[in-house]
Amino acid sequence: MKFLCKKNILQEAISIAQKAVTGKSTMPVLEGLLISAEDKSLTIIGSDTDLSIETKCDIECLSPGSVVVDAKLFGEIIRKLPNDTVEISTLENNTLEIYCQKSKFSLMHMDASDYPTLPTINENMIFNVPQGVLKNMIKGTIFAIAQDETRPILTGVLFEVVDGKLNMVALDGYRLALKREYIDTNNTISSVIPGKTLNEISKILEDSDEITCITFTTNHILFNLGNTKVISRLLEGEFIKYSSIIPEEYNLKITAKRNELLNCIERASLMAKEGNTNLIKLDIQEDNLVITSNSQLGKVKEELAIILQGQPLQIAFNSKYLIDVLKIMEEEEIDMEFSSAVSPCIIRNKEKDDCIYLVLPVRLRNN
Repeated sequence: MKFLCKKNILQEAISIAQKAVTGKSTMPVLEGLLISAEDKSLTIIGSDTDLSIETKCDIECLSPGSVVVDAKLFGEIIRKLPNDTVEISTLENNTLEIYCQKSKFSLMHMDASDYPTLPTINENMIFNVPQGVLKNMIKGTIFAIAQDETRPILTGVLFEVVDGKLNMVALDGYRLALKREYIDTNNTISSVIPGKTLNEISKILEDSDEITCITFTTNHILFNLGNTKVISRLLEGEFIKYSSIIPEEYNLKITAKRNELLNCIERASLMAKEGNTNLIKLDIQEDNLVITSNSQLGKVKEELAIILQGQPLQIAFNSKYLIDVLKIMEEEEIDMEFSSAVSPCIIRNKEKDDCIYLVLPVRLRNN
């Protein structure tokens, strides 16, 4: 194998494929990247069996071939080379030679035939979603996945296509995040994608109208971004019937400026760090919201003008959960709906009905 490639192009392709290499595999070959040169194209694959990423870049191929190289070391070497054309070739004794200007590296490589083959996926039933939309939907839900493995299904995000709508839903037992977008399809699908997969994909996706083609099989999902393909195993099991958790009615609703509310809660949470509960209290009055927090460190009181529909209420929350939601919402004004001091709070955009966030309150002793 021998090829020439611009350093920055090669570095970009390596960093994309590297996202799938965790270094936690029992197979040493999976700590490497499979690189295959033929015609005018270099294919680089990284995998940890659950998640595989294949990306292609343009090269001048002098002789075709395939090898597996240590992902971390190869990536570091290319990153630190001068910004020029890199020449890579295989020699005897499983050696890969890397030339760039006056730099020359010799690196041991592994046999390409030992690398596991990627799952074959028939790209016949495809959903098309603009990259920017998908990136935004991941950002709007991923923060609410469960971090502990006790219920593995909750460490993923539900990907549900129904009635021409794409719903993405994450929940961890304390909060729920739902984002929805209309897409052009009559198909119906319901699968749970691991949070790790979506995390890595969102780093590759661009804020553009370029299309992502998504294909499902029983066990896998394929994201096709043109030069890059991401294949992931799906999580097994039934996702929680999330629609039954979201209250349909409320007793009071407040409308507030999102940024002002976020700033008030962030300041109030400075006093709430003690004991990991991050507890803040909301006293909802006629046209005023009073946010307080007390701890051994001191006290804080914040006031904010709101529009209230319904009766006043006192309720308490873990401030972190409210901050997470308010940070990723995009509209200037938001609505918060409450039923009682012990019922979930629903947070929505004032204008666009494209998201629902649910946060459970903290029960106070007098409730």
